[in-house]
Amino acid sequence: MDHKDHVNLLRPANFTQENASWADLGAGSGAFTVALRELIGPTANIYAVDKDRASLNQLQRDHQIRFEDSNNLHLVVGDFSRALSLPPLDGILMANSLHFFKDKVKVLEHVKSFLKPKGTLILVEYNVDKGNLWVPYPFTFSTFGKLAKQSGFAEPRQLATAPSSFLHGFYSTITNKID
Repeated sequence: MDHKDHVNLLRPANFTQENASWADLGAGSGAFTVALRELIGPTANIYAVDKDRASLNQLQRDHQIRFEDSNNLHLVVGDFSRALSLPPLDGILMANSLHFFKDKVKVLEHVKSFLKPKGTLILVEYNVDKGNLWVPYPFTFSTFGKLAKQSGFAEPRQLATAPSSFLHGFYSTITNKID
């Protein structure tokens, strides 16, 4: 996938809220963080969370090259499945990060605690229920529908799909926290 694919997977979410606070959980070197920033605009605060400081440093360099104002990008070195110091968030993006956890409901319930009431969750995932060494626990959109309900989220809506030569392609989905 390239930048255009990342943007196209997120674009149907129709980001309209100015001055929003979002987090990219499992941001890595920031391919989807950059796409999020492009779509949500310069007034949003984005918290890029990852355990790997070197990947976050690469994200910061790329972000500074691509965007004039990088003051709204906040790097957080940490594990999003544990306690983090984040403000209440309007939205969370999790692109290819939840598939590293076997107990997804537990992680989703924890992630939900970072969101404001009716906050938004966007996921990008491989569209398959059987993984491998590199993607241990992926899940289809259908499976995510069940996980979302068990975790206190509304019925998800599929946003887009993208082909992949690896594990049957990608999908993106959006849901909201139920209060």
